[in-house]
Amino acid sequence: MAHASHRTATTGLDPETRAAVLVEAIPYIRRFAGQIVVVKYGGNALAGSKAATTPEQGQVRGSDVEEALARFAEDVVLMVSMGLRPVVVHGGGPQIGALMERLGKTPQFVDGLRVTDAETLDIARMVLVGKVNREIVSAINLHAPLAVGLSGEDAGFITAAEHDPALGFVGDVVAVDPALVVRLAGEGLVPVIATIGADESGQAYNINADTVAGAVAEALSAEKLIFLTDVAGVRSRREDPDSLVARLDAKSLDDLVANGAVGEGMIPKVQACSHAVRNGVGSAHVLDGRLPHVLLLELLSDEGIGTMVTAS
Repeated sequence: MAHASHRTATTGLDPETRAAVLVEAIPYIRRFAGQIVVVKYGGNALAGSKAATTPEQGQVRGSDVEEALARFAEDVVLMVSMGLRPVVVHGGGPQIGALMERLGKTPQFVDGLRVTDAETLDIARMVLVGKVNREIVSAINLHAPLAVGLSGEDAGFITAAEHDPALGFVGDVVAVDPALVVRLAGEGLVPVIATIGADESGQAYNINADTVAGAVAEALSAEKLIFLTDVAGVRSRREDPDSLVARLDAKSLDDLVANGAVGEGMIPKVQACSHAVRNGVGSAHVLDGRLPHVLLLELLSDEGIGTMVTAS
């Protein structure tokens, strides 16, 4: 399953250390067996690995994007092998913006939400459903035939409503019908969800992927909701990387937002975390998705990684 470079890194450990790593994972494998874990794979995390995004390197190389996605796919397949039931919700903001610019269309944002006219909605559907979704599905299925691509429009999965007329076809989640995803996950498959929903008339809407991930986790009563993004976690001081908060409760997280400690791009994520843990999700996590195998580090180690949010 692993690339040769990953095998080399692992076998470089002495036998005692490798055995200790495996033993440490055992209680977590037992604890999470059969549990649903919703993973939001952000467009920024998908855009490349940590090593590929240094200022000196400029644009992310295609090979780096493929490597980052391959590592994510390995983690997902291993989660299934251990008895977990992962559900992937993905974004694609950078990819939508890139295609818009190629087509001569300038992206516009209001309060962090993309202004979405009919043409932009078509572009978003093409990128999310036709490109990003297929890339993630293909990457997972390269290791095992497990992934099934969906959008919120399929089988009435996500019912949406207009968020604000000024933003065009940007939607809010009205309801999530989990039946289809529960059925797929129960059969050992991995639903991979593109965040396009539709209202009762069939009108499609582009919905913030962080919001969708939170709503899906709540509807599925997930054990964990994990956000993979391009930062190490939540900070108590916005511009200070050393102020990373390892663990906090929903009220403390709300206080950080109220105090301005959370940047605009992180607000939908932390609000989804806070809402989810107050509504039945066991815990929520914000992790740096560019780190190799960060999902496994969080799920299967004593110390964990990133920021963990609990109800109290």
